[in-house]
Amino acid sequence: MTFSLCAGFSSARRVAAVAGAIIVAMSSQTWAQAEGGVSIDPNVFDMYLESRTQKPADQASPQEVAAVRDELTDIYLLSELPRAEELKDSPRIQAQLELQTRALLAQAVAADFLAENQATEEEMQALYAEEAERAPAAEFKARHILVETQGEATEVIAELDGGASFEELARTKSTGPSGPSGGDLGWFSPETMVPEFSQAVMSLADGEYTEAPVQTQFGWHVILREDSREATAPPYDSVRDALKQQVESQKFQAYLLSLRESPAE
Repeated sequence: MTFSLCAGFSSARRVAAVAGAIIVAMSSQTWAQAEGGVSIDPNVFDMYLESRTQKPADQASPQEVAAVRDELTDIYLLSELPRAEELKDSPRIQAQLELQTRALLAQAVAADFLAENQATEEEMQALYAEEAERAPAAEFKARHILVETQGEATEVIAELDGGASFEELARTKSTGPSGPSGGDLGWFSPETMVPEFSQAVMSLADGEYTEAPVQTQFGWHVILREDSREATAPPYDSVRDALKQQVESQKFQAYLLSLRESPAE
């Protein structure tokens, strides 16, 4: 059953890194002295270090710390130039600063909302039951032969009627990626295929192939339904993390909708 359940740097590299660096937030905390007479807030340093290394600051290697210190020194030196002050008044720079500030605050508010509105066990169980009820009752195992025209598909059916092997015809005639494997599609749920294909499969009995070509957006198909079975829901524990994310996403989307419908005055 399928659930519907997101080292050192050379000067050139350092300059490239500076060009794409984040806007550094200033604070009134104690400042640390860096090379070039630049003072860097320890909190800013740790945050930038973590963003560059993708791990806690206290786990960074001496080489990573030195590289980040060099990058931040360059960022501070460039951003404190008189020319930087002039550019800061540019409407485009002002818009970028405004957007970055709002995006950072929005991200912080979203994280705070999710921390305060985590999915409960009851909500996840309810969603699990809802998904299980919506999921198709059966799964199918099938093969297909994909060709470009209706005439070609009709010829394939005639060969099958004459006793030809479906697998061999798929290997020699099918233009689909499953052709080399005899057209084998394995087990699938109806919703994972385009509607025309799924409807044709469900209309067949096990062991039957389509008596007329089936057209989809991919071309013309001749389909063999090999087997079918009752679908079973995956164990709750195996999809619990996905359920948690979906419940919390639904809560956050509802929260956003409420803000849009009742904007702050």
